[in-house]
Amino acid sequence: MLIVGEDDSVFIKKGNHMANATRGIVLIHSAPRALASHIETMLDEIVERRYSFQWISQPAGEGLWRAETTWQGPAGSGAALASRLRLIKNIRFEVTEEPSHGSLGSRYSHTPGLGIHHVHIDSAGNALVNEMVLNEALDLLTSDPRAARHSLRLALGQAWDEELESFRHASEGAPVRWLHNVG
Repeated sequence: MLIVGEDDSVFIKKGNHMANATRGIVLIHSAPRALASHIETMLDEIVERRYSFQWISQPAGEGLWRAETTWQGPAGSGAALASRLRLIKNIRFEVTEEPSHGSLGSRYSHTPGLGIHHVHIDSAGNALVNEMVLNEALDLLTSDPRAARHSLRLALGQAWDEELESFRHASEGAPVRWLHNVG
């Protein structure tokens, strides 16, 4: 993989074609320690680059560990990462992909009980709810306000946020990842 351009978030040459480049964060909120090397190898294979995780104990669950790292690759790599990670049982994670030229950003959230949730995000990390979901909620508003609220909460991933919140709080000494604005 070759990165070209003044800004390393412009294009990536992969094989014989150029692709929009982007970056993001992989946050493993909880995983058994035995899965650490498997998770790291999988990330390396998808973005074709070696990444370093610093695994620390996850205080929200006994015997669980947490780690996070930034990644860089072709647009769409976030989806590939989330798709592969969701196949691993008993982990909680989030994968973000920053918006790039011609592509919306994304956030993928996963818990063992809820499965995976995807939402597009803007450059500030705000969820972008599509027009069809909003129209459905508006149609339900007068006949079934509870269903309208449920539809919007589902679109925003509220249940995933609630379940992951206790795992998101890093223990003392955890690394801090700063998000960068793209564009």
